Amino acid sequence: MKYQLFFFSSFISFIINAQVTGVWKGVLIRDGQKLDQASIIYFDFGKEPITREELPGKDGYVVRVLKTETKNGVIKGKQSTIVKKKDLYGNRWCALEFEMAYVDSTGYLQGKFFSLECRGVSGKLVCFKVSETVSKEKTVIELQSWRPIFLDDIKKGRKSREIRDQERKNFQFEPIYFDYDKADIRPEYEAFLNRIVYVINSHSDLRVRVTGNTDADGSDQYNIGLSERRAQAIIDFFVKAGLKRDRIVIDFKGEKNPVSDNKSEEGKQLNRRVDFEFI
Repeated sequence: MKYQLFFFSSFISFIINAQVTGVWKGVLIRDGQKLDQASIIYFDFGKEPITREELPGKDGYVVRVLKTETKNGVIKGKQSTIVKKKDLYGNRWCALEFEMAYVDSTGYLQGKFFSLECRGVSGKLVCFKVSETVSKEKTVIELQSWRPIFLDDIKKGRKSREIRDQERKNFQFEPIYFDYDKADIRPEYEAFLNRIVYVINSHSDLRVRVTGNTDADGSDQYNIGLSERRAQAIIDFFVKAGLKRDRIVIDFKGEKNPVSDNKSEEGKQLNRRVDFEFI
């Protein structure tokens, strides 16, 4: 499964570039457990570190004191005294120990957990940083609405929202150029187009406008049709690459939006293009 790519067999593989501070929330995935069965975990690495565990869709929870130490970028944590809890029939709150680290490539706090108190309890964890406080009060199930979104991010191999927002902010669009009187995508542009698909699919609220253009050769009516075919070729590529059609807006200008003159072959080539913008 794709979510297995989030984890490494050794903590040597972790690349650390920042001290882990503040509040993180995420999921605990027990060994042998399906991803959608993962429970909820909060870490508060403040002056008095604590954890909070919740069961999805249920009101049981436990808040514990967390004892931590950091060595070579790896945080080792051990749950101790229970601060507050609500038990549920059939569930046992096992004291857990953690080994975790911040991973540059994903923007997540990742690692593993195990229990010396409960035999056979072990697994992996993935958390993201939040601007929240860790509650010591009863569980509000409606506030767990972030969990299925996060699980989908893990399942599809998406990076943290913070990293994705930075990738979107830094993304540089380039025109896609076409041969004379053609609407075929040149192979050298496919990697760039796939990067556009990746960025859009990483943001649920993002769409892209695709605008076809031509040089001035031919009639206005013909060039309108040609610019539409060029834009449609890009759309077909996007859909085949996994982008939903309703996240693409098509536009076509014919020869009416040149970026260079049409008196030279070089100028005409610059006008035979498709432009992009996020919307």
